[in-house]
Amino acid sequence: MSWIFGMGGGNNPETPNLENIDSVSDKKPSPPPSSSSGEAYKFDSSALERAAKAAKELEKSKHAKEALDLAKLQETTKQIEYQTKIKEYEIHLEQVRVEKKRVDAEERKKLLAEETKQHQLRSQYQDQLARKRYEDQLQQQRASNEENLKRQEESVAKQEAMKKATIEHEIEMKSKLDAKKSEAKALARAKAERENHDLTMEQLKLKASEHRQTVLESIKTAGSIFGSGANALLSDWDKTLMAAGGLSLLALGIYSAKGFTGVTAKYVESRLGKPSLVRETSRFSLLESARHPILTFKELRTKKSSALKDVILPPKLESRLGDVAIATLNTKKNRGMYRNILMYGPPGTGKTLFAKKLAMHSGMDYAILTGGDVAPLGKDGVTEMHKVFDWANNSRKGLLLFVDEADAFLRKRSSELISENLRATLNAFLYRTGDQSNKFMLVLASNTPEQFDWAVNDRLDEMVEFGLPGKEERERLIMLYFDKYVLTPATQSKVKLNVEKFDYSALCKQMAEMTEGMSGREIAKLGVAWQAAGYTSEDGLLTKAMVLSRCEDAIKQHKQKMEWMSEKEKNDSRYTRQKSIH
Repeated sequence: MSWIFGMGGGNNPETPNLENIDSVSDKKPSPPPSSSSGEAYKFDSSALERAAKAAKELEKSKHAKEALDLAKLQETTKQIEYQTKIKEYEIHLEQVRVEKKRVDAEERKKLLAEETKQHQLRSQYQDQLARKRYEDQLQQQRASNEENLKRQEESVAKQEAMKKATIEHEIEMKSKLDAKKSEAKALARAKAERENHDLTMEQLKLKASEHRQTVLESIKTAGSIFGSGANALLSDWDKTLMAAGGLSLLALGIYSAKGFTGVTAKYVESRLGKPSLVRETSRFSLLESARHPILTFKELRTKKSSALKDVILPPKLESRLGDVAIATLNTKKNRGMYRNILMYGPPGTGKTLFAKKLAMHSGMDYAILTGGDVAPLGKDGVTEMHKVFDWANNSRKGLLLFVDEADAFLRKRSSELISENLRATLNAFLYRTGDQSNKFMLVLASNTPEQFDWAVNDRLDEMVEFGLPGKEERERLIMLYFDKYVLTPATQSKVKLNVEKFDYSALCKQMAEMTEGMSGREIAKLGVAWQAAGYTSEDGLLTKAMVLSRCEDAIKQHKQKMEWMSEKEKNDSRYTRQKSIH
């Protein structure tokens, strides 16, 4: 490197000119001059000589080492700068690659989104095509069904017309034949009468003569008997007095027997016979047993069953009624005092059914009264009410006296406008129920218990609310009545009823969702409607569509009934439905 430093010696041989060194090191050799004459290139050695001379001078200078260090430092600095530029270039390249990756990712994302969008569009288009094909198929099927139905209707109409024409022709022919027969009979009868006219007249004359002779002889005999008797009585006064006394004693005996028979009949009726207010009872008297021996025999063979059998209620209510049944059974066994119970709630929730089951479970008789039968009795209501309680007190097994629609005559005496006769009947009822009894158990049922007189509420020992069935209860009710009215009759060979094969339990769950707000009685009627639908079909087959159709009809009828209700009844029904749901 000594030749480098010698190149920039300049005028001062001791101090090298670094600028000149850089200029020399950076200076490029000039191109050789072109020779127009084609001579060879001539090398200029003066520059090398000057460089060598500068290097020698630099070696001789005392600052040669410092100049070398400075040159190394400049070289190192340039290398560092070069490395820095290289790193910056690499960083730039890396940033370019990252940016390219990002752009590629965005492009791929856009492409994926576009593909997804195209796929969705294709799916929607295919779905539209499939739906359109399905609608076309449905339309074709509907048109085919309508065409078949039209053909069937035309065929049925033709058959009906032919049948009607045949029947009319048969009737016409029969009427003509009957007319001919009647005409022939009339002609024959007239001919026979003409032929037998003389004989008939002789027979009539002979009968009239015999009848006249018999009447005359009877008159003569009766006259002789009454004449002789009257002659004997008038001639003997003792016989006259004895006859008069005998007739008087006979009349007195007849009158006494008639009065005694009437009194006895009234006593037997009040003690043993069923009162007129009792609409239904399981208690049979001797007279009823003689009239209905088969029912009496069935009643004697009836075994005790659970009070909640076939009675589907919410679990809490079932538990409470189970306690009532156990308490009533033990009261009957121990001859204790029965408790009076009020059962209230919407109609058709199982109040009457549970009362019957409770009586049968406890080994008691039951009697059902209706409050609406009391008011029409008028002034006879008091007498009939006493007859009911006299009859109940003479029960050998104990009597459950169930009063349905009790609010019809047990109304508030202070605020309700009731007649004097109904007030007197209410007072008679309160008089006969003032004390607990070990002969009969009083069970009242009402849809509006708030109308009861305060004295009636004072006689109640327990109140039980019957609400509308919830979803689970409706499902159990539907399954119960579907089995009772459809499946069980379908298994009997004598009954013309068949059921289409489908999932009965799933259908019952579906209908339980549909029948919200319906009572147990409405669901029971729905079961009868299913059975009737099967009987009215031509082949006796009950299909799933028929079952759902009857269910939808029942729901529509229920909604119509709800619209007919008054505002107060709607509020009461809504309150009861909410309580049943909770």
